[in-house]
Amino acid sequence: MSKMAAEGGGKEMNEIKSQFSTREGAYKLLTHSEYSRPNRVPFNSQGSNPVRVSFVNVNDQSGNGDRICFNVGRELYFYIYKGVRKAADLSKPIDKRIYKGTQPTCHDFNHLTATAESVSLLVGFSAGQVQLIDPIKKETSKLFNEERLIDKSRVTCVKWVPGSESLFLVAHSSGNMYLYNVEHTCGTTAPHYQLLKQGESYAVHTCKSKSTRNPLLKWTVGEGALNEFAFSPDGKFLACVSQDGFLRVFNFDAVELHGTMKSYFGGLLCVCWSPDGKYIVAGGEDDLVTVWSFVDCRVIARGHGHKSWVSVVAFDHYTTSVEESDPMEFSGSDEDFQDQIHFGRDRANSTQSRLSKRNSTDSRPVSVTYRFGSVGQDTQLCLWDLTEDILFPHLPLSRTRTHTNVMNASCPPAGGSGSGTVITTTATNPSANGSNSSAANTPGNSLPAPLPRSNSLPHSAAGTGNSKSSATDNPIATGVSKFATLSLHDRKDRHPDKDHKRNHSMGHISSKSSDKLNLLTKTKTDPAKTLGTQLCPRMEDVPLLEPLICKKIAHERLTVLIFLEDCIVTACQEGFICTWARPGKVGLLSSQNQANSPSGTVV
Repeated sequence: MSKMAAEGGGKEMNEIKSQFSTREGAYKLLTHSEYSRPNRVPFNSQGSNPVRVSFVNVNDQSGNGDRICFNVGRELYFYIYKGVRKAADLSKPIDKRIYKGTQPTCHDFNHLTATAESVSLLVGFSAGQVQLIDPIKKETSKLFNEERLIDKSRVTCVKWVPGSESLFLVAHSSGNMYLYNVEHTCGTTAPHYQLLKQGESYAVHTCKSKSTRNPLLKWTVGEGALNEFAFSPDGKFLACVSQDGFLRVFNFDAVELHGTMKSYFGGLLCVCWSPDGKYIVAGGEDDLVTVWSFVDCRVIARGHGHKSWVSVVAFDHYTTSVEESDPMEFSGSDEDFQDQIHFGRDRANSTQSRLSKRNSTDSRPVSVTYRFGSVGQDTQLCLWDLTEDILFPHLPLSRTRTHTNVMNASCPPAGGSGSGTVITTTATNPSANGSNSSAANTPGNSLPAPLPRSNSLPHSAAGTGNSKSSATDNPIATGVSKFATLSLHDRKDRHPDKDHKRNHSMGHISSKSSDKLNLLTKTKTDPAKTLGTQLCPRMEDVPLLEPLICKKIAHERLTVLIFLEDCIVTACQEGFICTWARPGKVGLLSSQNQANSPSGTVV
C-alpha cells in the first residue's frame, strides 16, 4: 500500500505502533490499562480458540460501572474495567474460571438485566455447550446442550436477543443456529423438529414436543460453519456470515430472507451493522472489508488494506458524524439521548437518531461520514471512513431516470423510518441499481466504470465526540417472543400469503421428511457464476476504499475490536487486551501511571 510505503520499509514496517493519528487527533495506547491473565505472560495460542472480549455497564453508584469479560485458552476472567481512568489491577479479578475438556469460545452479557449485584453472562464452548453464569454472585445457573444432544460442534457466536431477558441465539460451526429460552430445559432426548419455513439455502424448524423445550427454533443456514451473526440496531433483522462466503440477512421475526451477498472468495468471518441499520460491513478470507446496503441489497464499496484474513469489523458510533443543513430542524438536544450509557448493540445515541431522521429530510443536504474499523490476522488495525461520495455517487441523470421506479421496490429500511429509501428526492440516488431479495440472483446493472476510488473527507465532517448512547426500549420481536405460548399453526398461519414465492414448491414437506433439507443445502453456488453479478460485483465495478490508517499493533493475530466512548479496545491471540485512548482522553489516566510510558512496544 502506498501509505505504508511512505512510512518507510524494513524494520519500521514491523515496529508495533503505540499511537496513530486521524483527522480527529491522536489515539494513544495506555500501557497501564492493559488487561491479561494475572501473570501477564503471553499465552501460547497454538490451537486455541480466539480471545474474545465482552463489556457490560452495571450502573454502579461509584461511577465505575464498566465490567470486562475475556477468555484466554481454558480460562475466563471477569474484571472491573477502568479504561482510561485508572491502571488495571490484574491481581483482583471479580471472577476467574478454568475449564477442563472444553474451552470458552465466545460470550455475551445481557445489558437489560445487569445490575451492580447481578449480571447474566452466556458463555459458548468448543464442545457445543452454552453456560449461563453470574460472575458477580459467582453462580453457575444453567448449562444448555449439556449432553450435546442438540449440536456437537463448536459454538461460534452467542448473543442475547435484543430487548429480551430470556431469549438467546447460538450459532455453531455445523452451520446451525438455535434459539433458546433460559427458562426452558433442553430435554433428555435429542429434539424432534418440524419444518416451519425454508427458502434458498436456509430452513427453519420448530422443536416438536408435548411440553415447551429448548431449542425453540433451529436455523440451518448455508454450507459449512456459521461464523458470526449480528442483530440490527432495532433488533428486527439478523445478519449472518458463513464459511460458504455468503452474507445472509433475515427478518428475524418473520423468519424470511431479506437479501444476500457473496465474498470475493473464501469464507466470511465477521459482520456488523451501521448505527442506523442502513449498512452492513463484512470481512473474511478475501482480505477485504465489504460494505453492503441494507436498503438496496447490494455491495456499495470494498476496502483493501489488510494483508490477511479480516477477523473483526465494527462501526464507531462515536465518530460517525452527521452534519445537518438546518440545525434547528429537530427538536430536542443530544442530552436527550445521554441519560443512560450502555455498552452493547442496543444503542440509540444522538448520531443514530439523527441518522434515522436523515431519511425524512427530503431534499435538504445532509453530510454523513460513517467510521468503521477492522482488525485481522495480519496483526493490523485499519480505520475506514464511508463518505458521501461513496454512499451517493453522482450517476448520469439519464441512467437514474431510467430506474426511478426501482427505488420503491427495494427492501424496506431496518430503521423503520419514514421513507422507504435513503434519499428519495435526489436524482443521483444509488438505488437506481437496487433490487429486492427475490431478484438477488440476477446479474443486476453494473455501475459505470469511472467510480470514485477515494477516501476523501468532507471538510466539515467533524467527529461527534460527545454523543453517548442510551438503551432502546424496543420490545422484542413479537412473533419470536410468543414462541413459548403460540401453537405452531398460529405462527404459520399468521401471514400465509407472505411466504416467499420460491418456497411454494417445497411448502408441504411433512415433519418426518426433514432429511429432504439436504436438497436445499447441497445446491452449491458456483463462485464463477456469482462473480460479476449483484451478489458479488467485480472489483472494478464498485468503489475501492483505502484505509485512513493501517497500523501493526500486535505480535499475534488480532481477535477483538470494540469502540467505546473514550477509547478503542483491541486484543490479540496472546491474551493482551489493549486500551487506546481517544484524542484528548489520555489525560484522564492518572499522570504518574502514564508518565514516561514506553513507546513503540506493547508491554
